Amino acid sequence: MGSAPDAIRAAEFELNSFTSIVAINNAWKITPRWTHSIFPTDFPFERRPKEKLKRTLHTAQEYVPIQNKYGGFLYAGGTMAFTAAYWALGCLNPSLIAFLGCDMVYKGINTHFYGSGTADPLRVDPSLRSIEAKANRFEYIANKEGCSVVNISEKDESRLTHKKVKISRLDNYHFSDRKLNETFVIKALALEKQLDYFVESGKYWKETNRFDLAKIDELDLLWVNCFHNKLES
Repeated sequence: MGSAPDAIRAAEFELNSFTSIVAINNAWKITPRWTHSIFPTDFPFERRPKEKLKRTLHTAQEYVPIQNKYGGFLYAGGTMAFTAAYWALGCLNPSLIAFLGCDMVYKGINTHFYGSGTADPLRVDPSLRSIEAKANRFEYIANKEGCSVVNISEKDESRLTHKKVKISRLDNYHFSDRKLNETFVIKALALEKQLDYFVESGKYWKETNRFDLAKIDELDLLWVNCFHNKLES
C-alpha cells in the first residue's frame, strides 16, 4: 500500500481480505489495519508509526539482504514500492501480492493522499529509467516463486504493468493471462550476470561510475518485452 490518493480505499477494506497489509512510508496513516510498516533509513522518525502488538516495523537492516537475494537494487528498482514488494515476497511467502496506491502517476496538486508530496520514483536514478521494466521483472520473479501479482488500483493510468483485478476476485485469483517470453527473460538474466551491477550495501548511488546507462537501457528493454502481451513502450 503506497501513498497515491486512491490508497485511501484501504480504510474500507475488510481485514480478512488480506493476510498482511504492508504500508509504505506514510501509508500506515490510512488505516489502523496495517500489519507491517516499511520505510527507508532517511524516513523522519516523527512520521514513523509506533510499533504495536502484531504490527511490525521494517527498515533497511531487514530489506537490503532480501533485495540482494533477488539481484540488488539496481536491477530491482530503487524505490520503496519495489523494495516493499521484494521484501514481502521474501519474508511473507505470499501466494498473491496486490498493489494499491503504487501507480506512480503524479498529476495535479494532490499527488498523494495527504496532499502534495515528493515523487520519489521520478527522480533521476539509474535504477528507475524504466519503471515498467522493473515491474515486469518483479512479476516474473514472483511468479517463479508461486506468487501472483496484481494491481487493485481503480485508476485508469498506472506505471505498474500488472493486471488490474477487483478485490472481489482476489480469493479465487491465480496468476494472469500474461504469457512469458522465455527468450527475453534468458537474455535479461544473462545480461544482469554479465554486467554484475550488484552493490551489497544497497547504496548503489555511491557507485554510479560503474554503471553504463546504455547497458541499463538495453536490460530494461528486455524486461519490458519479457511478456508477450506487454504494454506498448
